Amino acid sequence: MPHLIRSTLWLGFFGAILASWWVMFSMSVNMDVDLLGRPGEMGARMAAMDPRMPMYMPMAHFGPLFTMWAIMMAAMMLPTLVPTLRSYEDLMVSADGTRTGWLGVVLGYFVVWVAFAAIIAGVQLALLYGGVIDMLGISKTTTFAGLLLLAVGAFQFTRAKEVCHGVCHSPMMYFLGHWRTGFRGGVRMGLGLGAFCVGCCWGFMALGFVGGVMSLLWMGLATLFMVIEKLPQIGHFVTKPMGVVLTLAGLAVLAWPYAIGG
Repeated sequence: MPHLIRSTLWLGFFGAILASWWVMFSMSVNMDVDLLGRPGEMGARMAAMDPRMPMYMPMAHFGPLFTMWAIMMAAMMLPTLVPTLRSYEDLMVSADGTRTGWLGVVLGYFVVWVAFAAIIAGVQLALLYGGVIDMLGISKTTTFAGLLLLAVGAFQFTRAKEVCHGVCHSPMMYFLGHWRTGFRGGVRMGLGLGAFCVGCCWGFMALGFVGGVMSLLWMGLATLFMVIEKLPQIGHFVTKPMGVVLTLAGLAVLAWPYAIGG
């Protein structure tokens, strides 16, 4: 029976991830954008529209935007939780962990990312109505895109990144220092882990404004990197090289108009 419960929970966990990716794919198709986040004919018309027009546009309202970001958080961030959940399972016998506690960790983690979804949805609306991004969440200027790349690249070298990544990279140490039993204890630990995870990965979510928040390619690459960054064997070796890559990309984007003009 314990093995059946374990298998059922893990299948449900991965099923939620697959369902989230399917919803995002469906939304991308309905929004008429390709893998790179570039609008098709219908998407181009949407992107060119003034958000102040009276016509109802879902991506110009908080409710639909928040829903989209919440589903995106499930698709992108739940896969990164796998090493953490396996660490919890390692402690289930020696530290009186339970399957309800396991579920609590998942819930607490996701609650934090849903809260972040609300914040970034508000940021997207502010950028949209400020004329910085278009209706599809794509930067209208190379200046904004380049500066955002530089900011996220620079963050990879900060102490805050190091601390937050340390917790995400070694969840076992977090559990040992903050261990709580039962469902409520799992939720508390999940909230803490989620907060550190947001601190570690917020920049990769913000980079959606460079390539388009509906870009499946950006979502896939960002998810892949964040999973790799949390792997115990290699996670510490990819953080700063990615900072270099993002910094160089930001400089290239900022220099591009001058290179073309020259």
